[in-house]
Amino acid sequence: MSHIAQAGAITVRRENSSTKVLLARARRNPLEWIFPKGHIEPGETAEETAIRELEEEAGVAGEIVRSIGVSIFQSPRGEVEVTYFLVRFVGTATSHESREIRWVSFREARRLVTFPDAPRLLGAAEHAVRELGL
Repeated sequence: MSHIAQAGAITVRRENSSTKVLLARARRNPLEWIFPKGHIEPGETAEETAIRELEEEAGVAGEIVRSIGVSIFQSPRGEVEVTYFLVRFVGTATSHESREIRWVSFREARRLVTFPDAPRLLGAAEHAVRELGL
């Protein structure tokens, strides 16, 4: 089995007096909601990958705030290790994919994102948002 390195973005923005989290429809199973993520390309940092995937999958531009955690799972091609970053929304970008996106509360995100590490990652992101006043 091979090791597959990926990076993803847990993206937040302020809406009125609350913080919203970005979710995108999964490509393989459109019934699932995910955080934008993808393979780290040769010569690319994990941070660069997270921002690129955010733009490609969701049409959103952002800036890295901090690393938020790692999720490891098995896929048919090997062990996948995804480094997630807390990203601050800065605007829209051209999307190369036509995925549906949603901006939701942390509570709603916990309900919609179903992969096993989602609650832990969302908790870390919410803690960082409060700590940093985002």
